[in-house]
Amino acid sequence: MKTIDKLLSEKMMTLVRSNSQSEGQALADAIVEAGVKVIEITLTTPGAHKIIEKLLKNKDLLVGAGTVRTVKEVKKMEDIGVSFIVSPNTNEDVIAATKKLNLVSLPGVSTPSEVAIAEESGADILKLFPATILGPDHLKMLREPFPGNRWCPTAGITLDSIPKWFQAGADLVGLGGPVTKDGVSGVSKNVLAFRNAINEASKVVYRHEVSQ
Repeated sequence: MKTIDKLLSEKMMTLVRSNSQSEGQALADAIVEAGVKVIEITLTTPGAHKIIEKLLKNKDLLVGAGTVRTVKEVKKMEDIGVSFIVSPNTNEDVIAATKKLNLVSLPGVSTPSEVAIAEESGADILKLFPATILGPDHLKMLREPFPGNRWCPTAGITLDSIPKWFQAGADLVGLGGPVTKDGVSGVSKNVLAFRNAINEASKVVYRHEVSQ
């Protein structure tokens, strides 16, 4: 399965952002043990590249790098072996470098201008960021003048908001703190709760589309 197809199939991109390599590794391991097949390790996490290298040993796992802000970082992550690149911002050079290296590009966008730049630069999936501040209605309005894009709202997604995001047009959601907020011991429970909420929301949206 192609990287982009697996991302869209999973509908959930779980990310790790931590203040230490040991905690980051422990959270990543717990996420994988909970059955997650797509994981993003943010480069702000100490020792992120080592965590990524360890995760890549699992051939059933799709691993990406997050908070990628420079072309140099893109190239380094490609050398390590990641499949997708996630950024908090819209950087034409980062998107171009990502696509040149045949990686999937997920730049952060929040405004119509940023969406236009990301779209023209060849981004694969648009990461609506920060989702908790912008809200589902913002996504709805952005989709109208920019149809045909794939969307991944990220930051501050809650269980209660999942149905609203998918009804607004999200293809998948980025989950960091909502999954890891309770520490390693709470990861499995949170992953299961979000997985169930996403599956149910997706069914409702699908039934609505079929009935149109």
